[in-house]
Amino acid sequence: MDIPRRVEHQQTDRGYVPVYATGTVEQPWASYSKTDHDVWDTLYRRQRELLPAYACQAFLDGLDAFGMGEGGIPRFDDLNEVLGKATGWRIVAVEGLLPDEVFFDHLANRRFPVSWWIRKPEQLDYLSEPDLFHDLFGHVPLLLNPVFADYMQAYGKGGMKAHAIGPEALMNLTRLYWYTVEFGLIRTDAGLRIYGAGIVSSKGESVYAIDSAAPNRIGFDLERVMNTRYRIDTYQQTYFVIDDFAQLFDATGPDFTPIYARLADSSPVAAADVLPTDTVYQRGTREGFANGADN
Repeated sequence: MDIPRRVEHQQTDRGYVPVYATGTVEQPWASYSKTDHDVWDTLYRRQRELLPAYACQAFLDGLDAFGMGEGGIPRFDDLNEVLGKATGWRIVAVEGLLPDEVFFDHLANRRFPVSWWIRKPEQLDYLSEPDLFHDLFGHVPLLLNPVFADYMQAYGKGGMKAHAIGPEALMNLTRLYWYTVEFGLIRTDAGLRIYGAGIVSSKGESVYAIDSAAPNRIGFDLERVMNTRYRIDTYQQTYFVIDDFAQLFDATGPDFTPIYARLADSSPVAAADVLPTDTVYQRGTREGFANGADN
């Protein structure tokens, strides 16, 4: 049977906008078609063969620990047994995009929302909205890493505070999620590697983020990240590079309220800009230099 797709849209004076879902559902595993399972297998095989040269070891270790593979779409209940024992997180199935406050509440309580539907065969290389493959393959393996798992929970708690402060604070925090959880790079002894879910779930961007000379690769600085715009319609023009996951967790420790106040008085940085104070990394390398003018 055909499975209804994740997000419905309503037409408004701003065009078509998503209709948000708020609740969780049971994963309709028995209703997945052979085509759905084949799409998972194709995407999994393609990324698993590619990523040893591009993804950080913690991500690859997470894939192996879960036993994800080409046996069709995994059952969330099976993954939750592994995840719960490791870090106390669990996957919850959702039908659509979640309102900010609902999403933050899930993270703050160590629940990660995963879309239960998967893209169609003609959407293997591009999908405008996150599906099961992006959410499950891209995000969940790193939740087995204790430090990254704690960062995600801290982010959820911070998101609840930002939501109460107002839209500008929420935008600052959204940029942090975008440039770390979705599109982050990390330094390793083998050179720069990817960990962001938006990259590891994309064949094209996995290669582009590490091998292309086009994007900027800038050392992580919390306020710089929170004040940098991003693009949703292209590969990223800038990636931010962390030293390790402890750096992310430590960055979420202080109260962000003074940061929001400072950023409210400053102009956002364009997605493609390099500042004189940035530490810039050459493609594929581990070492950066202080001024990115020659990049």
